[in-house]
Amino acid sequence: MVPGPSAEAIPAEAPAPQAPAPPAPPPSAVDRGITDYLQHMGVERGLAANTLAAYRRDLSRYARYLMAAGRNQPADITRHDVTGFVRALSEGSDGGSVLGVRSAARTVVAVRGLHKFWALEGYTTADPASEVHPPMPGKRLPKAISVDEVTRILEAAGTDTAAGLRDRALLEFLYSTGARISEAVGLDVDDISLAGPDEGPAVVRLFGKGSKERLVPLGSYGARAVDAYLVRGRPLLAAKGKGTPALFLNARGGRISRQSAWTILKAAAEKANITRDVSPHTLRHSFATHLLEGGADVRVVQELLGHASVTTTQVYTLVTADTLREIYAAAHPRALG
Repeated sequence: MVPGPSAEAIPAEAPAPQAPAPPAPPPSAVDRGITDYLQHMGVERGLAANTLAAYRRDLSRYARYLMAAGRNQPADITRHDVTGFVRALSEGSDGGSVLGVRSAARTVVAVRGLHKFWALEGYTTADPASEVHPPMPGKRLPKAISVDEVTRILEAAGTDTAAGLRDRALLEFLYSTGARISEAVGLDVDDISLAGPDEGPAVVRLFGKGSKERLVPLGSYGARAVDAYLVRGRPLLAAKGKGTPALFLNARGGRISRQSAWTILKAAAEKANITRDVSPHTLRHSFATHLLEGGADVRVVQELLGHASVTTTQVYTLVTADTLREIYAAAHPRALG
């Protein structure tokens, strides 16, 4: 018997030759135009490397969107294409991730800059993105706290010491007037008039943005707290300083800072077991919201807050509208079904 060939003697089968990879498609006119724009922004405009990288990512997504739509020439792109891309950013309908308002706005800025560059450099005869604006962030509703929470904070503030009387007076003042914290700490003693019982309500002169002056009434709770501080607290604090007209003083007898006022409010909120984040501006928001919920006219609230435009004040009406809807849904027998 003749032995067969050993395994080592069988020649190994040669691997099949691999086909060469197909050449990458040449860049389209849109791709070349984007490259030119990025070079312009990097060299002539000195765009930072990180910003340039973000623009490149954003415009690469735009190029893919245009390619899928059959737009390979800059001159073929219409406003409809641009608005469709903006919509795709918020919906992810182009296969990309859904972007938040800020990221989408940055992408639209890049697209607008690209089309403006193309129009100026003669790539196109028109700018289809000139009237397409970045998405605007929704209005952020002011953070107001309830009347009960405000009351708990005010009652937790202060002790029968000079600093304690000041703390209670400061917080009562902020909620009673709706003043900005910068307006409150900038007050002088002469800016407040604590009228007697037969002379009408107390008033305070506030200096808002742009040094615009306004007179705001000071409620009876605020007036009593400020009066107690002026009689029994401020003289003791003022004795430690060099003399200042400031109304609210720190432990050294100088004008209190905004940071100190924030600390005073935070301590009172913690003492009152208020777990949500509370700042001096929260009292201003609550002042406006509670007035509107009580039936005050928005124009009156505008004057009290020192807003230059009633549009700014109208943001607070969104808060009260939400409250009304909640009450309606809970109370009306046919609100829900």
